[in-house]
Amino acid sequence: MESLPTVQIVVALALIDRAGRVLMQRRPESKAHGGLWEFPGGKVEAGESCETALVRETDEELGVAVDVADIFPVFFAIEPPSDSKRQVLLLLFGARNWHGEPRALETGSAIAWVARDRLMSLPMPPPDVPLAQALIPLLEGVAKAETPP
Repeated sequence: MESLPTVQIVVALALIDRAGRVLMQRRPESKAHGGLWEFPGGKVEAGESCETALVRETDEELGVAVDVADIFPVFFAIEPPSDSKRQVLLLLFGARNWHGEPRALETGSAIAWVARDRLMSLPMPPPDVPLAQALIPLLEGVAKAETPP
């Protein structure tokens, strides 16, 4: 009988501002996918729900507080397993409300607010590309809702 590979669950958060821009984070050069832009987030630890992992990661990486009630699911992507690592299930969530001003807290990282029409021009790790593509229609809806008639 073939055993299934162990799956690592990774959560990511699209903070969306009133203008319909999304906060993206550039990975430190010293890490895997260094210099590429991604949605902030990280691994779900043992005993954590996806939402509580997002709250923790957002505080650790950006210094902002997000309430679990303000988090909503957006999309997911799967990174196939390789010889050296497990399969990764990347879950993208969104939030329109948070407390505090986001800042890049990890040494060597950077953040930027990115408009929907510039999102796909950012160099991203392969699993983040379908997440960004799925987010664009949502960002279009936010921008239209915030534009006065």
